[in-house]
Amino acid sequence: MKYGIYNAYWTHEWSANYEYYIPKVKNLGFDVLEISCAALTQDYSSEEKLRDLRQCAEDNGILLTAGYGPTKEQNLCSADEGIVDRAMAFFRMILPKLQKLDIHILGGGLYSYWPLDPTLPMDKEKDTERAIQNMKRLSRVAEDCGVVLGMEVLNRFEGYIMNTCREGLDFIHAVDSPNVKVMLDTFHMNIEEDNMGAAIRLAGKDLCHLHLGEQNRQVPGKGSLPWQEIGQALRDIHYEGAAVMEPFVMKGGTIGSEIKVWRNIIPDISEEALDRDAKGSVEFVRHVFGL
Repeated sequence: MKYGIYNAYWTHEWSANYEYYIPKVKNLGFDVLEISCAALTQDYSSEEKLRDLRQCAEDNGILLTAGYGPTKEQNLCSADEGIVDRAMAFFRMILPKLQKLDIHILGGGLYSYWPLDPTLPMDKEKDTERAIQNMKRLSRVAEDCGVVLGMEVLNRFEGYIMNTCREGLDFIHAVDSPNVKVMLDTFHMNIEEDNMGAAIRLAGKDLCHLHLGEQNRQVPGKGSLPWQEIGQALRDIHYEGAAVMEPFVMKGGTIGSEIKVWRNIIPDISEEALDRDAKGSVEFVRHVFGL
């Protein structure tokens, strides 16, 4: 198994200078850096920048994975055909870029939009049906680009299409593509699942990606989640994918606003302190998971 961390842990915006963070995560003991697709429409939109980023990752022995929360105007489950067309156009633009970066996992609430706006209409049954049909179309693009799409199971405050692993599995089985799998996140699981270990075992071979974070979004080992149980479940299913930490501990910026972090979760948010916590956490999960 590979251990990673989302770049957004250190920043207030989704896009950042990834060439700075790649050697940092390597030195801290990680195998993977997760980046946001938002950067591929901004700072990393050119062919030259994509080549340089891939080379930097290869030079440092770091794998890249990607995450994304589509906007309201990129919503695959929308009843508005124009919005669905914009979503498909966005993903058709992004997936070849991921291929050029040698990225084989894109995870997130790709089937809908994020963050959830509770003032908008929600018809779970019809929206899910549209999401399945449009994901079938998108899966063919993902297959051509060698990218697996991880359907992230979100808590009820951030999504409504799938809140449990069982719902995620029902969704991907309906899509029926080898490139559409389930993605779990311990933060969301802590809210929605009866038992985290049971949910991981239920996902089994269909689990393509895993996010790690405490119940208050600190790095693993700083809170009260059952990491021994989580590790045992991963061993039971012989999980070989990436386990990527997704901590959010700083208020401010686009990230703080969208994640709903209204206070600094930890007393010291200096880069040195963040680095120290990340290093200690990856050592902790490597030991506990034993994978």
